[in-house]
Formats: sequence, structure tokens, C-alpha cells
Amino acid sequence: MISTTVFWSTFSLLFLGLLPHRSLAEPFGDSQPKNSSKNAEALVYLETTEGRMVLKLSNATPLHRDNFLKLVREGFYDQVLFHRVIKDFMIQGGDPESRDAKPGQMLGNGGPGYTVPAEFVDSLIHCKGALAAARLGDGMNPRKESSGSQFYIVQGRTWKDADLASMEARSGRKYNEVQKEIYRTQGGTPHLDGGYTVFGQLVEGMDVLDKIAKIATGGADRPTNDVRILKAGLVK
Repeated sequence: MISTTVFWSTFSLLFLGLLPHRSLAEPFGDSQPKNSSKNAEALVYLETTEGRMVLKLSNATPLHRDNFLKLVREGFYDQVLFHRVIKDFMIQGGDPESRDAKPGQMLGNGGPGYTVPAEFVDSLIHCKGALAAARLGDGMNPRKESSGSQFYIVQGRTWKDADLASMEARSGRKYNEVQKEIYRTQGGTPHLDGGYTVFGQLVEGMDVLDKIAKIATGGADRPTNDVRILKAGLVK
């Protein structure tokens, strides 16, 4: 069974309060990178007030990969906050309205004005360090389209075989032995698999993720002391 704490954490992620936007069937138009092969397995760094994290973007989710790279190149994430932090669950950022937010200001509605079609890949799971796209809940978003900019990085917790078997029975999803071992030993949030698009993985700075995840928070799970992405860029 999923604990009450995890259930309400999941509930808070589902209902971000994001305003509905147009879907980005073709993410960039003329601004799309000319040679998308150069984006395969791209590495992006986030210099934060708590340290440096490096994310590897998956080539299996090209819409999300290219969109994230586009925003990074434009400086979209520079100076925005991790505005929602839930220990043993995830840290969430990417709301441009957080850049100059006042203390206590409610956040989670901002974005670039579009959504990204879901890209669910069975091999990309919500293990610890997974990079995934936030979105509106199913009632307003039956296609499970992703926010154009808001993302989260999974911290999660470890899971027992019985818990994973129960989730498999409820969802109809089957994990292979490697995935089960990852959830047993490294942890994650398997109850989000198939509901949110995972499009990358933290490959450097797991200690920074853990540091941010344990920061004190107030209303709407916003850190009481701002945690900011100082600069996002491509690892050369």
C-alpha cells in the first residue's frame, strides 16, 4: 500500500495549478536545432545555491529533450527557484514566475505558454535522480501532456517486493528484474510510472538533490529559504 504521506505528495504533484496551454505538436518550428543528432545523450548542468547537478537527457524522448535544451540555451531556467520540495518524493522547478517571487507567494502556474505531448518509455522509470516533466492532473489533461517548462527530479524512497507487486497488479505494468532491483536498492517513485514523462537522469550531484530535498518548507511545499538555479547550461 502507498502510505498516506506518499499519496498526498502525489496528489500535490498532480494538481500543479498550471494554466492550460496549447499543445506543442512541433516543439520549435524554425528555432528547432538543425542537427538533432548532436542532442543525443546531451548533458545539462544546473548550478544551484546548494551545489552543481548534471542531468543526462534521453534520446528516447526527443520532444522533451529538445524542448529542455532549447529553454536551457535561451537562459529560461537561470535564476528560477525549486519552488516545491517534498522530502522522500521530489524537488520541482521551472516556473518562470518564481524568478522574482516574493516570500510566501504561491507558485506553480508559470510556463512558456505551451505543453509537450507525453512520451512514455517503459525503460525510463522514476528511479532516484530521474528527470521528469510536471503536468496538470488527468481531469484537466486526459492526454497527460507535460508542462512546457516545469520539471522535477525524483528523490523517492526504497520499495519492497510486495509493494512493487501490489502496484503491478493495480496498474497492469510489469517491471523487469533490473528495474525491481533499482527500486529495492536505490529507490524512487514507481507509482508515477506511466503517468508522467521521464526524459533524463541525474548523473552528478545526487548529494545536492538530497540536500535540497531535506530543506525546511512552508506553504505549498515551498522552501522557506529560496533554493535557486543560478545558471543552467550545456556540458561541453
